[in-house]
Amino acid sequence: MKQIGSGVFYFLLLVTAACHGAGSAGPVDGDTVKNHQLNPPKPDVSLTLPSGFSSTVFAEGLGKAPHISVTPTGYVYVKLASAKNGNTIVRLKDKNGDGMSDEEMDFGSFKGTGIRVQNGWLYASSDQEIYRFKLNPDGAVVNPAQPEKIVTGLISRGEHEAKAFALDNDGNIYVNIGAFSNSCQIQDRKTGSMGMKPCTVLDSAAGIWQFRADKLNQTYANGTRYATGLRNVVGLDWNTTTNSLFVMQHGRDQLHSIFPDMFTDKQNAELPAECMYELHKGSNAGWPFIYYDPFQHKKILAPEYGGDGKKTGGEDAIDPIVAFPAHLAPNALLFYTGNQFPEKYRNGAFIAFHGSWNRAPEPQEGFYVAFVPFRNGRPSGKWEVFADGFSGGAKNTASGGALHRPCGLAQGPDGSLYVTDDVKGTVWRITYK
Repeated sequence: MKQIGSGVFYFLLLVTAACHGAGSAGPVDGDTVKNHQLNPPKPDVSLTLPSGFSSTVFAEGLGKAPHISVTPTGYVYVKLASAKNGNTIVRLKDKNGDGMSDEEMDFGSFKGTGIRVQNGWLYASSDQEIYRFKLNPDGAVVNPAQPEKIVTGLISRGEHEAKAFALDNDGNIYVNIGAFSNSCQIQDRKTGSMGMKPCTVLDSAAGIWQFRADKLNQTYANGTRYATGLRNVVGLDWNTTTNSLFVMQHGRDQLHSIFPDMFTDKQNAELPAECMYELHKGSNAGWPFIYYDPFQHKKILAPEYGGDGKKTGGEDAIDPIVAFPAHLAPNALLFYTGNQFPEKYRNGAFIAFHGSWNRAPEPQEGFYVAFVPFRNGRPSGKWEVFADGFSGGAKNTASGGALHRPCGLAQGPDGSLYVTDDVKGTVWRITYK
């Protein structure tokens, strides 16, 4: 990169600051735009990608960065799980077209997970609320200090509290309200404790709630429980081909430690599957009464409700669209609609697997981005690992000590793929030539 003198650099900064006026893409209400990355970031891992693909580090050092969204004009918005300089949303922009962010603006005061750009609005969530910010025609937030609150009062009890969400094309928003429980035991995660009958968690959590995306101050009373029986969903996306909602469920934990006489350590590591579901209004995925066994290819009655690892159950529950290995923690789902990648990727699903913790004493797994090919709205082939190497090596993967954990996915206006990491706050941009 061409070097410039310090005097010229500071002069350019002053000119840039002076050019930010009312109605521009610049800061308002005291927020600060920072021009940076005159020296390109140096990646500490090398991603493994299919032939023809390459990756660059778009930004780094953002902190815990779960999810990401990109405007049609190229502004990249990243939601932070913990505050950076007192702010929890980062706006990035590649101004010179070199594939790396050279402008940053921080705003927002609420921690959380979800962030989406749609129809001139930026939507973002805390663990109890959903907010929206108006965007100007350039894609910048008009008033970052005063978002509108569209949903409030959602339950958050310290377990599976992230309020990930998706939007359809008819003005609805679909919000995950995760179960504040592993398997709805009377005593959560206690050895031998049986399941509650009925499972009262299902009254206010363990499902997807539907709200209007344009109505302010909605509560549970204004929403609809769109789908139930979902332990926790962090990755979800609206499929425009099928006009339906797809989700990735985090499967239950600790079969062996809760029922040591019934399940081995190896079964604990390999059960249950992490499942992709297609949801419609009224869908029931069966939690906590069943789990999906990827080896028997069956819905199995949970031991908390009388199961023994072989008895089937959930006759009224839907089947998964795809079953992945256990405990990989799917934290983002994205249906690819761009034109940059080869045809096989069109309308297929990318999934960011955050990586496991509950496979010990077996090696931990995950820490990669997977891909499922789709045709006519259904999987058309086996899933595959698309992007790997985030952990920094096989030893890091096996131990769970990954340098990076892929967490968020977004598609850029040019069809490139953005991936966030919630360990160091790195954002990768993956392109194809």
